[in-house]
Amino acid sequence: MSQVTPIPIDKYRYKIPKSGKARVDGLIFADANLMSTIQNDDSLKQVINVAHLPGIVKYSIAMPDIHLGYGFPIGGIAAFDMENGVVSPGGVGYDINCGVRLLKSNLHKDDIHPNMKDLVDLLFMNIPTGVGSHRKDLKLSEQEMRKMVLNGANWAVKNGFGNKEDIDHIEEHGKIPFADDSLISERAFLRGRDQLGTLGSGNHFVEVGYVSEIYDEKAAQTLGLNLNYITVLIHTGSRGFGYQICEDFLRVMDNAAKKYHIELPDRQLCCAPINSKEGKDYLGAMGSASNFAFNNRQIITHWVRETFETFFNLSPKDHGLKLIYDVAHNIAKIEEHMVDGKLKKLCVHRKGATRAFPPNHKDIPLEYKDIGQPILVPGDMGRCSYVLVGTEKGFSETFGSCCHGAGRLLSRNQAKKASKGRKIDDELAKNSIFVRSKARSTLFEEMPDAYKNVSDVVNVIDNAGIGRKIAKLRPLGVIKG
Repeated sequence: MSQVTPIPIDKYRYKIPKSGKARVDGLIFADANLMSTIQNDDSLKQVINVAHLPGIVKYSIAMPDIHLGYGFPIGGIAAFDMENGVVSPGGVGYDINCGVRLLKSNLHKDDIHPNMKDLVDLLFMNIPTGVGSHRKDLKLSEQEMRKMVLNGANWAVKNGFGNKEDIDHIEEHGKIPFADDSLISERAFLRGRDQLGTLGSGNHFVEVGYVSEIYDEKAAQTLGLNLNYITVLIHTGSRGFGYQICEDFLRVMDNAAKKYHIELPDRQLCCAPINSKEGKDYLGAMGSASNFAFNNRQIITHWVRETFETFFNLSPKDHGLKLIYDVAHNIAKIEEHMVDGKLKKLCVHRKGATRAFPPNHKDIPLEYKDIGQPILVPGDMGRCSYVLVGTEKGFSETFGSCCHGAGRLLSRNQAKKASKGRKIDDELAKNSIFVRSKARSTLFEEMPDAYKNVSDVVNVIDNAGIGRKIAKLRPLGVIKG
């Protein structure tokens, strides 16, 4: 249990004053109830550790879904000066550009709910899930993979997976511009070559749900969200490709930290100056993994649409499965933010956190300019998820960042022990939520009780003013690894 005692700033913010060799304060968004659970692990110590890194500006930040991670806490955010700062794989994570996208539809829940179990079965058949999952009909050569990771989601659209309108609704238009395929190991290419269009394992999922509540009618209409209409959430990342890239560069960064005499409070924070060869190389490889992940979600979107068309005998116009937005959860980005009254380029690390830009920001779709960037916050498969939008307050206070989910309450091993003797799929089915999973252990690890209540997390965000609630989504059917 953490021995760190943050100081309340107000009902939704806590501060950890800098001490020792820390360069900035810690800033945690939480209420008293969530803080009592946050202190059950060492994630607050990780917030302090991040505050020691060279070139960090303003704060080491944590969202209310914070929990223990590798190096950075999951739910951690930190921005670094481009001249003196560092880039750290621990601030991005193993699953590079793990992220989520939301589709809206023209279908009312009452029209498809009676067929939900069969629809979930067909989705499970069409979208590979689980460790090492792959599709036999989509196995790329290394040469084609290189094209894919350089061109981002445009590669998928060009090859028939979706349309140009999708690209306009993906963070960075689905393409990290500094991707460099020359920095990727043969092992990474080998691991990733047949994993496009797959969910993988763990907390990744495709969830069919519906809009159960609307908090801002005008903003919901702008996003195309209508009460009781069907939505689809897709959550996955860069699979073995990104994992291998992280693995490769942890060794590089461990040596770089020694080479550049960077004093680390935790070896898992190994890093290199952003402008060093090692720093630039990591960003290039990380960008490639990010583009893989954008393609992965794009291809799964195509197969979701195909499944709906086949199952319901509907045309694309009839089902209307339109991409609202796609956001990354694990990434480092070069962005412009105000620091001490000056506009500066920063390397913003978001580890289990979502970009959340405000109204009128140049980097969000034109049709969302009046409301702000959509923020997608999935919960657990038994409760609900939320759609929010970014705010000016959030942009100035958090480098335009927000929470990415509910946040784990129990580790995977703890969840397995707690679920012993239970049938999680039957429990969910009693609440009219149908779930399919490749591994039964995944249902134990991902049971609703393993997570904080996402409503508590989102209410902190909304009340703190760093994001604004627009709609609540309820699950009807889920496929998992």
